[in-house]
Amino acid sequence: MRRRVASLLVLLAGTLAGLAQAHPATAARPVITVFAAASLTESLGESARGYEAAQGVTVKLSVAASSVLARQIESGAAADLFISADSAWMDYLEERGLVQATSRRDLLGNRLVLVAPAGSRVVVDLRPGVDLAAALGSGGRLAIAEPEGVPAGRYAVAALQALGAWQAVENRTVPAENVRAALAFVARGEAPLGVVYATDAAVEPRVRVVATFPPESHAPIVYPAALVRGASPAAAAFLAWLAGPEAGVIFTTAGFTVLKQGR
Repeated sequence: MRRRVASLLVLLAGTLAGLAQAHPATAARPVITVFAAASLTESLGESARGYEAAQGVTVKLSVAASSVLARQIESGAAADLFISADSAWMDYLEERGLVQATSRRDLLGNRLVLVAPAGSRVVVDLRPGVDLAAALGSGGRLAIAEPEGVPAGRYAVAALQALGAWQAVENRTVPAENVRAALAFVARGEAPLGVVYATDAAVEPRVRVVATFPPESHAPIVYPAALVRGASPAAAAFLAWLAGPEAGVIFTTAGFTVLKQGR
């Protein structure tokens, strides 16, 4: 009897071992953590979902102002890939050795626009000498991203200065934590005008584009991307894919300009 039980146990153990070899444990999906400018929320989200489905990886997105994300990386936040809305914050991390300089590339371009609530009939001609204060009306304020650190705010101030309009509206702004927050002020009717990226205006039906700032009024709007120090090989593959044709279609549809040249 004992021999029979022992034989059965040996047989069972062998069967289980065979099953384990035939059906090995599924390997954990690689996880890629991406820190990206808030203006990339929809297009990068769509890109990430497509890449996940095709490659069997998980892409985790953290979107906020480029300044906030850069400082988080500086403080040790776990990230594999950083995509900024300007070169300054990428330079900031590169100078500190926190991103892989050889991986850096300029991915996208954008345009700066003046927006108003969808029902507004305001007309503004964005040329030198424009009276933006009059367009704001009595008590109206201009929504912009916080200009001390947020790229969209920096571009906005530069453009308004170039047109000679900044001095008249400097004390009539509503600084927001990022460009999407500035967009929300206008969408909710809390500000009669705002300065955002063209791609932001395109995803918010409650606003309309009043005018586009002349390209020469501000520095080119460029989105550089780079691997963070210690990034996984999976992140490098994702960055290469973002610079390729499939992602390019997504970004172009969203209104971005896909940049063909590196830095």
